[in-house]
Amino acid sequence: MDTNRSQTRAFLMLGLVMLFWAGNSITGRAVRDDIPPFTLALGRWAIAVMVILPFAARQLWRERAAALAGWRWVLALGFLGIVCFNGFLYKGLHYTTAANALLLQAAIPAAVMVLDFAIFGGRPGRMHVLGVAVSTLGVLAIVFRGDPSALMQLQFGAGDGLVFCAVAAWSLYTVCLRKRPPISATSLLLLTFTIGALAMAPLAAMEAAQGQVVVWSPQVVAAFAYVGVLPSVIAYFIYNRATGELGPARAGQAITLMPLFGALLSALLLGERLQGYHLAGMALILAGIVVSALAVSRTK
Repeated sequence: MDTNRSQTRAFLMLGLVMLFWAGNSITGRAVRDDIPPFTLALGRWAIAVMVILPFAARQLWRERAAALAGWRWVLALGFLGIVCFNGFLYKGLHYTTAANALLLQAAIPAAVMVLDFAIFGGRPGRMHVLGVAVSTLGVLAIVFRGDPSALMQLQFGAGDGLVFCAVAAWSLYTVCLRKRPPISATSLLLLTFTIGALAMAPLAAMEAAQGQVVVWSPQVVAAFAYVGVLPSVIAYFIYNRATGELGPARAGQAITLMPLFGALLSALLLGERLQGYHLAGMALILAGIVVSALAVSRTK
């Protein structure tokens, strides 16, 4: 009973993560003309490091032996989940539509299942596969606005290729979390965020050398503050913990909540009206997650 309650709590907390990440995408789109993409990524991880450093530095020092022993996996997790995913995604959003980006990110749950099986031999149950399929249908309903003929109008270009690289990086990050060294969550975040900030620094410097500079305003300052704390420190902490609790395949399915929250935030913040296809997509997404959650409880 306690296990089922803990896993239900993990699913609910993942919903909060996806809300923060949906807000991150909206923020990234809103300031794309004011902040170069790699500069935004550098600011995000530099702020995240400064926020978590006071809480993690002493603990990391005590765990330095374990961290050094598992440095290869720490480096891999930082490279995949921080550097590659965010770098490719922020850059890709400058060249592709939101619909294309959402469609590509909807492939993450299936990609996680395939990679988990190929690399670590993970075998999802039939109910979980069904849950992922139902949630993916919900994403497609939102992306295509309830019109299947819109599939024929999709066009893919370089920006979509960058988003696809981000999808592949995040899927690998999720399945590789099981190999994290035996260190605390805050120590892991401090290490991976530092890797992200160091990797983004030369790319941001290149943007500055090309004349791409930040157009400062109160909104830009607020954007940096938001992406540095909520979708970074808090969201990554919860996601990593929930992945350990639920397993990579079930945690990865939560990605399908992002277009749901994106639609809700767009309606709330941008004045966009919710349509019938939004509601249908939301119902399918939630139904798929419920099916997967029930599959978890039945296997216990």
